[in-house]
Amino acid sequence: MLIVMRHGTPQEDIDRVVAIIAEMGYVARPMPGRQRTTVGLVGNDGRVDGSRLEALPGVQEIIHVTKPYKQVSREWKPESTIIRLPGGLSVGGDEVLVMAGPCSVESERQILDAARTVREAGAAVLRAGAFKPRSSPYSFQGLGRAGLRMLARAREETGLLIVTEAMDAEGLDQVLEVADIVQIGARNMQNYSLLKHAGRAGKPVLLKRGLSATIQELLLSAEYILAEGNPQVILCERGVRGFDTVTRNLFDLSAIPVVHGLSHLPIVADPSHGTGHRDMVTPMARAAVAAGADGLLVEVHPTPDRALSDGAQSLYPEQFERMMRETRLIAEAIGRRVAEPVGVRA
Repeated sequence: MLIVMRHGTPQEDIDRVVAIIAEMGYVARPMPGRQRTTVGLVGNDGRVDGSRLEALPGVQEIIHVTKPYKQVSREWKPESTIIRLPGGLSVGGDEVLVMAGPCSVESERQILDAARTVREAGAAVLRAGAFKPRSSPYSFQGLGRAGLRMLARAREETGLLIVTEAMDAEGLDQVLEVADIVQIGARNMQNYSLLKHAGRAGKPVLLKRGLSATIQELLLSAEYILAEGNPQVILCERGVRGFDTVTRNLFDLSAIPVVHGLSHLPIVADPSHGTGHRDMVTPMARAAVAAGADGLLVEVHPTPDRALSDGAQSLYPEQFERMMRETRLIAEAIGRRVAEPVGVRA
């Protein structure tokens, strides 16, 4: 339920609404806007007497939110959320944030080479996994804490922000020491204990759509994080399972405008996992930006033929440079621009 206050309502009237909601046994979330303040009522079990709130001074109207996700929805917050990152970067505004790097941290030399490569091409965030969930228990699982130390070194040397994945609550605490953005991968999209922990972490969370998840399920998973008090959620479309084996996944570009219509949260696209083939990554990256994606998550490796994971979908450095040139043109054509790395911003 949303309680919309009249324009210019004094703070004491807003405080009164908050107090009444607390007396009724629910949680109030005031959301100041440019023109007016809206107060969200959390925990509505269907027994809330809206007339009691409607009669309070300053209340303009009561809006009942019918979707199963509340705080994620446009009804809850009509304005698009812009997530502020260190160095003046942001996700969800006019800029398109590019996050690029190898699937996993393999060595210090590899991650430093990758960081220099993606920064020179114009990426603003380095992506790489220190912890890697793999389908086979015999596949490379990442370097763990040592990989996090290497990511920290790469940030010191290049200035790039870091996005890396946490697989469980214990790993999340370690990732928080290094990451500027915490990634929750597709396999953990419905790991509710991890989502709740991330909701109390106080850092931006990149939440990937599950392998077979509907858009509503993705938004409900984001709701877990917001419900714990963390509004800094970046959604990610990375493809869902289909019946055709030509691509690794079915890259659902339509999810981008659909999510923008349903939710105020930003959404980025991962054309690497979405297709699984490097020759498809650049076309789908272009298409994602044209569809309105707030960012891209792209796998780039200095030597993909030697990669310990996802080499087939990792771009060569020269391919990534070309992709960046082309996506800049598309972003400019629709009134946006690709965000520059920290230290070289206009």
